[in-house]
Amino acid sequence: MSINDARNDIINGKTAIGIELGSSRIKTVLIDSNNEPIAAGNHNWENQYVDNIWTYALDDVWKGLQDSYGNMVKDVEEKYGVKLQTTGAIGISGMMHGYLPFDKSGKQLANFRTWRNTITGQASEFLTKLFNYPIPQRWSIAHLYQAILNGEDHIADIDYMTTLAGYIHWKLTGQRVLGIDEASGVFPIDIQKSDWNERMIEQFNELVKPKNYPWRLENIMPKVLVAGENAGTLTEEGARLLDVTGQLKPGIPFCPPEGDGGTGMVATNSVAVRTGNVSAGTSVFAMIVLEKELSAVYPELDLVTTPDGKLVAMVHSNNCTSDYDAWMGLFSEVIKSLGMSVEKPKLYDTLLGMALKGDPDCGGLLAYGYLSGEHITGFEEGRPLFTRLPDSRFNLANFMRVHLMSALGALNTGMRILSEKENVKIDEMLGHGGFFKTKEVGQRIMAAAINVPVSVMETAAEGGAWGIALLASYLVNREEGQTLDDFLNKKVFAKQPKTTVDPDPAEVAGFNEFMKRYTKGLAIERAAVDYLKD
Repeated sequence: MSINDARNDIINGKTAIGIELGSSRIKTVLIDSNNEPIAAGNHNWENQYVDNIWTYALDDVWKGLQDSYGNMVKDVEEKYGVKLQTTGAIGISGMMHGYLPFDKSGKQLANFRTWRNTITGQASEFLTKLFNYPIPQRWSIAHLYQAILNGEDHIADIDYMTTLAGYIHWKLTGQRVLGIDEASGVFPIDIQKSDWNERMIEQFNELVKPKNYPWRLENIMPKVLVAGENAGTLTEEGARLLDVTGQLKPGIPFCPPEGDGGTGMVATNSVAVRTGNVSAGTSVFAMIVLEKELSAVYPELDLVTTPDGKLVAMVHSNNCTSDYDAWMGLFSEVIKSLGMSVEKPKLYDTLLGMALKGDPDCGGLLAYGYLSGEHITGFEEGRPLFTRLPDSRFNLANFMRVHLMSALGALNTGMRILSEKENVKIDEMLGHGGFFKTKEVGQRIMAAAINVPVSVMETAAEGGAWGIALLASYLVNREEGQTLDDFLNKKVFAKQPKTTVDPDPAEVAGFNEFMKRYTKGLAIERAAVDYLKD
């Protein structure tokens, strides 16, 4: 699309805006009438560890949101010479799961508990048995029940419980709703009804009945919506919250707020049965759209949905790139101490590229990038560590390779359950996120880890913000009766180029050898958690 065509789309409101609040970045993307990104804005942020809880302050949420949106608006003005005053639709996405409770006045009752927390083991285990359905520690219902078990004072005052995306959407539109994928990380979904599972809601209500709380679970959770349903419009108050300059006009329709799992599926065209995608950044999760229900309950696996309500198995690991990011920071310091400088992209591309020169099994090295706990391997806390034998092949190539492979160790553990115990077939995995930024490297390591061809599209770097923008576009631009899958195939991905890397048998064998070491070495990580304390 030409600059003039893009300008006309902006002026005429034929665009869509997607905003995703990720773990380390808030990104805002503006797409044109061809569903292609034409402007973007970012805001970097980090979670805080407060009172043994990973959290973000809501003041920081709004500052970051406004900064990211404002930077996108500046990008529009610089590129196209116009002020952004309206758009066809808006979508909000955020990191899935977590716990955000509010009272009747809208007052926050407890610090936001993010997906990263592994403090709900007791609740998770009990509810999984009660429902006969996997309830991971990250899920909102696990956080709620753990707070009940802990006797927290705020429980009786809860009027509304939601996620980060649901909270932002609520404040911008006044609507207490969630997209079905985001909702499926709050509480189990009835796939046939595309709504909360009524049987399990009743089980929970009966469970807490002796507490005599003035609420029932169904009344404090958001309404569930599927892709394509209208989720409200931007209010005057919401417009002022989002755009502090006052340029943005109210009345813009919103698609249902979604989680980063759902937006990743959309951004990689992975919403059809037997497709899958893997999002790898601060955390890493693989999502596979299932042909049928699983035969058993596995605590290592989540069951969630696509934004249009199909059943999805999700393997979610809390830790991925954060530890090797920290090593990159150290290497940057070394370079600066020598009186030299190197730009961050070159540093990453050069050092991560070395990983492809390493031994398939990392030469006997071992690392755990556990900045936080890791439920798949049974850790409530984490301790990043690196270790080796005296005769291990300790060089830069193997050092970089082991950190990339370790980033996928927990993921590999979960994926083996699907392939070996459930015989789930996957034709291709679509990759997106920071892990894939360096050409070829992330794809090769991922293909070795899951033994499936891994493809990356040119738009992969846009990630979830683009994905939620596409869901906003689907709301207002789909043909009558058009499914999400059909919309994506025909109007978004028909001409999208992609690169595919097939698993190399030697690298698959090397990863399997590394996993033997990784599994045995978990005792070392356990000792580090037990003995390295504040």
